[in-house]
Amino acid sequence: MAQVETCAIASYINLTRFLKAQVLIIGFIFLTMADKIVQKKQSEKQEAKNQPRIRIKVKSYDHRIIDEAIKGIIEAVSRTGAEVIGPVFLPTEKRKYTVLRSSFVHKDSRDQFEKRVHKRLLDIVNFSQKTMETLTSLNLPAGIDVEIKM
Repeated sequence: MAQVETCAIASYINLTRFLKAQVLIIGFIFLTMADKIVQKKQSEKQEAKNQPRIRIKVKSYDHRIIDEAIKGIIEAVSRTGAEVIGPVFLPTEKRKYTVLRSSFVHKDSRDQFEKRVHKRLLDIVNFSQKTMETLTSLNLPAGIDVEIKM
């Protein structure tokens, strides 16, 4: 009876050792695959960094006008054969102003005003000289601030 118990215990110990070894092997395989994926993503980022791009930052107080302007920019640039990445919605900048209603007394009576600046970001890659000419000759609505960086 004692031999059967010791044999069962020994086989249990061997089984746990075997399972631990399998878990280690699977973990190692997973880590090597994850390293390959990370290296591939890093090489893609390096290629993207080396590629020339035009970065367009558009600002406006009205979100409808900025959306129309972005749509116009994307259509014009895509007609020239360039690739457009975006639009990326940047955080809306909110400026709040508190003003006294009266000029001298009544400090408890105040008005609050808010000014919102909506922002969008576009990246243009694989562009040509025709794309640059198209961007400079764009007719955008009033109230749009455009910054173009290379």
